[in-house]
Amino acid sequence: MYKVFVNEKKILLSKNPQNIEKKILFEGSVSIEIALDLLQNTSCQEINLYGKDLEIIWEEFTHFFRVVEAAGGIVYNESYDILFIKRLGRWDLPKGKVEKGESLDQAALREVEEETGLKDLVLEKFVNHTFHIYFERNGEQVLKTTYWYKMSYFGQDAAVPQLEEGITEVAWKDEKSIEREVYPSTFKNIQLILQDEELQN
Repeated sequence: MYKVFVNEKKILLSKNPQNIEKKILFEGSVSIEIALDLLQNTSCQEINLYGKDLEIIWEEFTHFFRVVEAAGGIVYNESYDILFIKRLGRWDLPKGKVEKGESLDQAALREVEEETGLKDLVLEKFVNHTFHIYFERNGEQVLKTTYWYKMSYFGQDAAVPQLEEGITEVAWKDEKSIEREVYPSTFKNIQLILQDEELQN
């Protein structure tokens, strides 16, 4: 099953029909065109595109986009607080595009270091990946796959936001603060990966 977000709306690719707002049986690329059009041009919030061969659906789906890979971190401190960045008024997790020649875990560590100013991070494990679609200024559609890693930080240095990337704040948040402050002002993909990480602990 693949969950892909388009402007905070969701397209769910699955083998079997799911109990959500709109369901479309996969019958080739035209089914994908219909699903994307409904998400972008109607009030529909969720669409399920389903069919017996999920990998064929996914392969057809990815052909509609330029695929970009990114990597990021869910960073915990000794108190088990999580490190967040604030960009354009919304809370997010540190992440960024994978550079040529980099492995995914190297990219994740580099991006977290650059966006938060923290060094000596400990990479623990791969958690999962998330998908979202965005549009370039020239109208090109991009499918961004972000690979998330659990990390730990045991140092005492203060985090410093990477201002040139539009990050205005870096802060550790405990469970209550995440529920109260982060979730109302973040992206559905971030909620998804945090909940996934909770399930794996």
